[in-house]
Amino acid sequence: MIMELILMRHGQTPGNALRRYIGRTDEPLTADGRAAAKQAGTDLSARVVYVSPMLRAVQTARICFPNAEQILCEGLREMDFGDFENRSADDMVNDAAYREWVDGHCEGRCPNGEIKADFDSRVCAAFERIARGFEGERLIIVAHGGTIMSVMSAFAEEKRPFYRWYVPNCGIYRAELTVFPDSMLISDCELLDRLPD
Repeated sequence: MIMELILMRHGQTPGNALRRYIGRTDEPLTADGRAAAKQAGTDLSARVVYVSPMLRAVQTARICFPNAEQILCEGLREMDFGDFENRSADDMVNDAAYREWVDGHCEGRCPNGEIKADFDSRVCAAFERIARGFEGERLIIVAHGGTIMSVMSAFAEEKRPFYRWYVPNCGIYRAELTVFPDSMLISDCELLDRLPD
């Protein structure tokens, strides 16, 4: 089965504007975030969009896909940053636990939060469930930067490390998704700042 894949990151939130780690904090879009979502385009033809249950993703999907049914998927939530939540790197420059996490390439467990391996497993399992259950020509997902980086680093034909799949607020990866009986592959990927026509 082959389909078009649209992976869109939500618009800017107050925490994003301050360069904070925003995972479980359920922030709305800023005025700039709403404006950027509108600038990213409106797709009136989309009938279904899979969305992280976080307000910022729901609001972005409502702006960009106003006629679509939103199917909320818990597994698409951003990483839980635990004690680092809602703090910036500058805030934690003298925090030993944060320095240890960063020195370990952010692979370890955030104190009172998730470990990256568990986050990746959660996101990729959710993505596989969605893709295997989807019947259509274009699969649309609106979620988070970390969520999208996990999906792309796990399934993209072009092999890149997790952080090399970074996507800005309202950024969009458009690709082809091939679902095989025992695997899946994302290919022909391009990063867009507007929804494709």
